[in-house]
Amino acid sequence: MNRRLTGLSAALVAAVLLVTGCGSDSTGNASGGTDTSTAAGDASAAEGSGAGDSGAAGSDSADGTGGKVTGTVTVYAAASLTASFDALAKDFEAKYPGTTVKLSYDGSSTLVTQLIGGAPADVFASADEKNMAKATDASLLAGTPALFASNTLQIAVAPGNPKKISGLADLAKSDVVTVLCAAEVPCGSAAHTALDAAKVTVTPASEEENVKAVLTKVSTGEADAGLVYKTDVAASAGKVDGIDFPEAAQAVNKYPIGVLKTAPNAAGGQAFVDLVTSDAGQKVLAGFGFAGP
Repeated sequence: MNRRLTGLSAALVAAVLLVTGCGSDSTGNASGGTDTSTAAGDASAAEGSGAGDSGAAGSDSADGTGGKVTGTVTVYAAASLTASFDALAKDFEAKYPGTTVKLSYDGSSTLVTQLIGGAPADVFASADEKNMAKATDASLLAGTPALFASNTLQIAVAPGNPKKISGLADLAKSDVVTVLCAAEVPCGSAAHTALDAAKVTVTPASEEENVKAVLTKVSTGEADAGLVYKTDVAASAGKVDGIDFPEAAQAVNKYPIGVLKTAPNAAGGQAFVDLVTSDAGQKVLAGFGFAGP
């Protein structure tokens, strides 16, 4: 009897141990399942972190300004654009608060020489296509320049026209002191085209580097007449009168504008070009006497 109990006890102990062992294996497997779940979670977290990193990288690679126009925009422009571009600069600064338009005016040939020499600028606006072609040939432009205006010549004379000048032939008279732009300057090139068309030879008292200098000599009485653009006569506010002549139709200047390849503020430069060529910009230019391109 006791032997039977002892054998039964031993069998029970073995059964208990077997159950305990199975429970331990089950627990181990459950633990393994937990580990797998944790690893998957860790992988998911890593993927999430990777996605976050990717987003951060995308943010870093995006334009930091978000396309916003800021800073100083430097514009090299033909002297004949002075009044109109002064007005457009104010419109630009009002449209983009915090910006500043820095304008540099001179004869187009002078400006393009400076740009070829490395002068820093964002925009170049020429009074003719010839000087813009020099900039293009020197690979200075970021893209194709856009025509935005045209201009024609008038004979500028003192108010009241005391010399009674009526056409280009009068500029060749010995008692008429005439000044012209230098031949390489757009207004000078146009003047020579018009004079050739009229078959008139003029010996100027001086040849100026830009149209504003010609206008100044007439308005101050240093010269009796000078060939300038209609827009310059209009901008003189009565300091000179303008005389039309038919040959002016053969010497129309077209004005191109473009952003420079090395522009320090390319976004600002393009925004300025966009304003000049927009309907609003065209209205401003027309108000100063420019015709469309």
